[in-house]
Amino acid sequence: MADDLGDEWWENQPAGADRSPEASGDEGGGDPEMMQQETAPVPALSKKTEQPKECFLIQPKETKEDATKTRRRRKKKITDVLAKSEPKPGTPEDLQKLMKDYYSSSRSVIELEELNLPDSCFLKANDLTHSLSSYLKEICPKWVKLRKNHNEKKSVLMLIICSSAIRALELIRSMTAFRGDSKVMKLFAKHIKVQEQVKLLEKRAVHLGVGTPGRIKELIKQGGLNLNPLKFLVFDWNWRDQKLRRMMDIPEIRKEVFELLEMGVLSLCKSESLKLGLF
Repeated sequence: MADDLGDEWWENQPAGADRSPEASGDEGGGDPEMMQQETAPVPALSKKTEQPKECFLIQPKETKEDATKTRRRRKKKITDVLAKSEPKPGTPEDLQKLMKDYYSSSRSVIELEELNLPDSCFLKANDLTHSLSSYLKEICPKWVKLRKNHNEKKSVLMLIICSSAIRALELIRSMTAFRGDSKVMKLFAKHIKVQEQVKLLEKRAVHLGVGTPGRIKELIKQGGLNLNPLKFLVFDWNWRDQKLRRMMDIPEIRKEVFELLEMGVLSLCKSESLKLGLF
């Protein structure tokens, strides 16, 4: 009976159908659903993608050697050069050269020659061994007699020109041994008006004037100071400030000095009635 049923099943299958035992579902073929589960592809496990890590550049620490090299490459300043160089006393040639350099762009050759001063108008320059009092005594040994004979108002016998009011006060204090009973006047702008200085010069005879070229120029312009009786003009030439600058190294002071020289000083020097000194 079983064989008849099997034959009947085979006959009922459509043409071209798979008649293998695996397709008929016999014991030898197994369950078709089980076979699909066994042959189903297993999805691959997705691996976590690694994120790129941040990269930090660490600057190397500066060593002492590197710092030293950096300092060595620093551009040298004029103060550094002057601090290591030996000071040299000023000479009349230094003043003459500065005048030519200052006027070279605005004067003709003939006009530059007219600026030349005779050697006879220069006093002995300070060789850096003198105090102000000892230097003034050397260039003017007959000072006591000169100041006794001077009674002309609105004038001075000796002018000392420096770069600032503070320096002027230092010079006045340092010349006590030389000045004696001489009348000394401060000729700078700090805390003193021009009109006040003009009145003081009109009241009495003054022997010594110490100040800055800018204020002395202004006094001459306003008629408060007459240069004709002037016998000595001394520049505070060799002194240096905190930046190691001399008075003629400062552009503003240098300009005012040369303008002052042209306000009658050069002509007095050429007539040999006025002497120049470099302290």
